[in-house]
Amino acid sequence: MDEQSKEAAIVDPVEPKTVLEAVKAAGVSLTTVLTTHHHWDHAGGNKELVSTFGQPLKVVGGDDRIEGLTQLVGHGDTLQIGSLKVECLFTPCHTKGHICYYVTSDDPEHKPVVFTGDTLFIGGCGKFFEGDGPQMYRALIEVLGALPDHTFVYCGHEYAIQNLKFGLHVEPNNTAIQEKIAWVKKRREENLPSVPSSIVTFNVSRNLGSRSGCLVEACYAVFGCNCSEPGG
Repeated sequence: MDEQSKEAAIVDPVEPKTVLEAVKAAGVSLTTVLTTHHHWDHAGGNKELVSTFGQPLKVVGGDDRIEGLTQLVGHGDTLQIGSLKVECLFTPCHTKGHICYYVTSDDPEHKPVVFTGDTLFIGGCGKFFEGDGPQMYRALIEVLGALPDHTFVYCGHEYAIQNLKFGLHVEPNNTAIQEKIAWVKKRREENLPSVPSSIVTFNVSRNLGSRSGCLVEACYAVFGCNCSEPGG
């Protein structure tokens, strides 16, 4: 939401009723639907939202399989939501048309955010339904990992505990993973979200892991490449 103009966009509105209630409560003007990919748990609410909203909505995405799509976008394309700039980042692998949305503002008080759909989660990444390891490596390391460290990361699902437990299985003595699991559990006990995370958290984890022999072996098994060497 752009606080000055009150223009707003929604990312992956799979529950239209909840979206409409939030729009009404916030008193904003919803103009755009940003869809990360075509899977039903991300794009499945598009048509219902458009039909029930009562005003025209632009439905944006990188795949013509997305329900209700009105604007096909690619890597580097930009949109404006009021004074907010939305840059489309092409991150194929989970699906061949997956797009992440990087949102920035000229207001220095507002930190940049990125909506990563099913590409990057806390402690993990999405399944390779339509891509391969090198594609996911590029998406995570060369595209998302290159964003400013202070960028907030809003992922499409909250799989933190499961992902971190896998990391701890690979690296049982990794204190950073142990501390993150404890933090996530505490947040859940307090009924608080673990999202957003941040790009700096992702990069620190990656850099720690890339120096670990067992995690590098895991990267070979999952990605088919070396986490510490681009294109390796």
